[in-house]
Parts: sequence; structure tokens; C-alpha cells
Amino acid sequence: MVGPANDFTAPPRRLRLGMVGGGQGAFIGAVHRLAARMDNRYDLVAGALSSRPDVARASAAECFIAPDRAYDDFREMAMREAAREDGIEVCAIVTPNNLHFPAAMAMLDAGIHVICDKPLCMSVAEGEQLAAKIEETGLLFALTHNYTAYPMVREARDMVRSGKLGNIRLVQVEYPQGWLATPVDNKQASWRADPAKAGPGGALGDIGTHAHNLADFVTGLEISELCADLSSMVEGRQLDDNVQILLRYKNGARGMLWASQVAVGHENGLKLRVYGDKGSIEWAQEHPNHMHFRPLNGQPRLMTRGGPGNSAAGGRVRVPSGHVEGYLEGFATLYTDFADQLSARIDGHLPNAEAGLVPGIAEGLNGMRFIEAVVSSSQRGASWTSM
Repeated sequence: MVGPANDFTAPPRRLRLGMVGGGQGAFIGAVHRLAARMDNRYDLVAGALSSRPDVARASAAECFIAPDRAYDDFREMAMREAAREDGIEVCAIVTPNNLHFPAAMAMLDAGIHVICDKPLCMSVAEGEQLAAKIEETGLLFALTHNYTAYPMVREARDMVRSGKLGNIRLVQVEYPQGWLATPVDNKQASWRADPAKAGPGGALGDIGTHAHNLADFVTGLEISELCADLSSMVEGRQLDDNVQILLRYKNGARGMLWASQVAVGHENGLKLRVYGDKGSIEWAQEHPNHMHFRPLNGQPRLMTRGGPGNSAAGGRVRVPSGHVEGYLEGFATLYTDFADQLSARIDGHLPNAEAGLVPGIAEGLNGMRFIEAVVSSSQRGASWTSM
């Protein structure tokens, strides 16, 4: 027996996917490949999987990419794939942050749609150039803030928008990890601590942007100003590993955001609490199937993924109740929703409502403005800074 699922009519064929980055020794590339395969909507047919030619070719062979479509350089891939009748239609960019912008621009210039890992790029200026290019070309662009695709997160968003919490007063979001509590020397840790590859934020860019995006996605509130303190707790670390921020929202609500990679004992503790004048919700990523709903003067309720009384907003539910559905499925839902967008574009149809929930260039640019404001506030002694 399987859990409930949305009605869905499969398109006539899979989309042709390319990938930049994600070769041997990388982490997130394999996650994206799993996500693309989960709902059978893509064929990975080309890749520039590493900046090292030998690794790029070996990685492509492991992914069953034909030798003539295993590229040493993403610019060459964009040019040659655009010239093929069977060239890629969309490209996933899963590199360190410093390559997001040039790789995305190369694909967009070649007429290829883009799925990009977060954060968007290295600066607001780069983000604005990408936004202008997307507007100029009319191409589709997705940013993989995967937590927005968890069923209970989409349920939370719907509850806020349907007024079940009333007017939002308080937003508390935190994302503690402990894996960088001591000096760590490996590929994943090193580039995240290198300003030339990660950008101006360490934990801020890596997980702080996830916390910011999650609060934005669920509440729909806009930050008016913030007061931030960035810390590097581990001696010699060039970028922040701990982030503490006070938030003021345009509707008068107040908030706090804490993101840390030196919180000993924590694994992946992303948690969101939203308080309105009619009720509150609480959701934790490490227990993704459940969400607490506490209405004013009502009986508190533990809501479950795909459970009775939930709206249709929870989206695709792939496994029976009681089985955890989270990280990989969240990525897969974004990939499938984006495939719905692109397939509808190709076929001349309107995409379904879920496809409109995929984060895109607007969310990416907002994330870059958030990073810029946080860094500016911290550098000026945690002064209040406008977004």
C-alpha cells in the first residue's frame, strides 16, 4: 500500500540534463543526480564534472555519460551542447559558490535553462547580472533551497497564508550544526572556509541562507532591517562559523535567526517557529514528518505528513505514513516541479500550481542581499542595517 499522491500525467519523454561540477570527491552532485532520477523526469547526458580533465572524464564514465559528451570546461559544454540537435535542455550547477555565476551565464547565453545550487552567486552585483540575463532570455532558472519542498514546510506556508495563525508577530529560525567545531581539513570544509570560493559568508552563506529562505518561504514576510553579529570561533578560520541576527519585518513582526557550524552535538538542527495572534507552528528538519500547531484557546495538534486534515499544499507524498520523507525527496520535488515548468513550456501548456513554488532568481537575489546586509551590519559593530 502506498501513501496519497497528487494526480499527475507523465510527459512524453525525459528532459535532457547536463551538470557542471559534482564529480569524484564532491558531495552535493550525487544528491542532485539522485533527485533528478527519483521521479524519472531527466536523463543525465552531458557533464563538465570537474575542473581537472582526468577527474572530469572518470566521473563522467561513472555516470554513464558518453565520452564525446564528457567535457573539461563548462563553457565548451554550453557551446557544443547548444549546437547539437539532441543537446541538453537544462543544466544543474553544483560547484563551489564562486563558479555559480560564470557557469550559469554560460548556459543562459547558450539558451540552456538552469538549476543552480545555493547560494545564488558571490555578490549582489553578480545576482543582478543573472537576473537581467534571465529577463533578457526568458529562460527558466531554479535555485535548490530544498527545504522549501518538504511536505510539512509547504503545509506550514499554506496555514500562514490561509490565516490560521492570524497576523504574524514573531519568527524564530535556527540552524545549528557541529561538524566544524574543530579545524577540519577536507574538500567540503576547505572551500567553505575560503572567501575566494565561498564568498563573504561562511556559515552565513552555507546554512544561514537556508534559514533565511525557509522563514521567508513560510511566512511571506519581508525583512526591513537587521542587526547581525558574525563570529569565527575556530582560530585561524577566515570566514564566520557562527551567525546571530535580530530581524525586524515590514509588517511590524520581530524575529531572530541563529546559524552555527560550531554547535557541538548538533547534526542538522534546522528549526522554524512562527507565532501569530491566533496560533503558532513549530517544525524541525530532523523530524520532518511532524509539525506542531498550537491554536489560541484550542487543543494543540501534532500534524503528520500526509495525515488527516492536511491541505493539498503538502505536495507530493511518496511513501506511506510513518516512513521519513525529507532531504533527498525535497530535492527531488524541486527537480520534478521544475520539470513540470519546463515540460509545460515545451508543450505550450500551463504548469501546475506546485511548479510555481520552486525558488528562482528572485529568491536567489534576495538571499544575496541578505548576505550583504548581514556582513555590513556585523562589520559596523552589529548596527541596524536596511535590507
